[in-house]
Amino acid sequence: MPKKKRKCDEAQLKWFEDAMERIKKATGARTQVQLAEVLDVRQSSISDAKRRCSIPADWFLKLYRSHGLDPDWLAEGVEPVYINAEKAKIPADTLLREAPAPYGRLNSRGRVVPVSTMAGADKDAEAWEPKPMEEISMPESFCRPRLQVVKVDSASMEPVIAKGAFVGIDCERRDHPDGDLCAVHFPHQGLTIRRVYMQGDTFLLKAENEKYSDLTIPASEMDERTVGRVIWVLQNLAAL
Repeated sequence: MPKKKRKCDEAQLKWFEDAMERIKKATGARTQVQLAEVLDVRQSSISDAKRRCSIPADWFLKLYRSHGLDPDWLAEGVEPVYINAEKAKIPADTLLREAPAPYGRLNSRGRVVPVSTMAGADKDAEAWEPKPMEEISMPESFCRPRLQVVKVDSASMEPVIAKGAFVGIDCERRDHPDGDLCAVHFPHQGLTIRRVYMQGDTFLLKAENEKYSDLTIPASEMDERTVGRVIWVLQNLAAL
């Protein structure tokens, strides 16, 4: 009597699919044929690996030698992406910006990131530095290489951004398109989030809440005091 083939459980299948997706992204292989060429194996070997939900260890070694990839990142998604970045075919930043998976899918990805206070590590410092106080889990697609998450402690941007909301700031985006939300540092006060408008040789930082005054900053100081652009807001739309 033939033996029954052992089926992968959900956890094994998710691990395998996530790891194979990282391999495909890092090598640019879109099909099983292309992947077999990159790994220098037969297509049947990839089918066998999928059936077992297991990736041979020598595949990780080959990918390190050919692409400089870190086996820990390939297997578990633990950064850094590369051990030898000189062999990289695709920039690490691009690989870390993974496309979102549909809601409820088994292979949906998430990441736990630190959340800082608006005041930062030292409110009186010339430059703002984060002070982590808690963590939050979010979709992988919400993350950026230089993402900073803060918890809003002011009602100045209500109703657009409520007090207590979590705000994602991309610290690589420090330009100031009129009307966009920017995070700007004020010494002795901490971080402020406002809509930014350029007016001659000054920038107007406008509050949404009429109870709060608008602020101004000399244009010559704006680049130095800008922490980044707001790219997303996570908040409740109704009282719990």
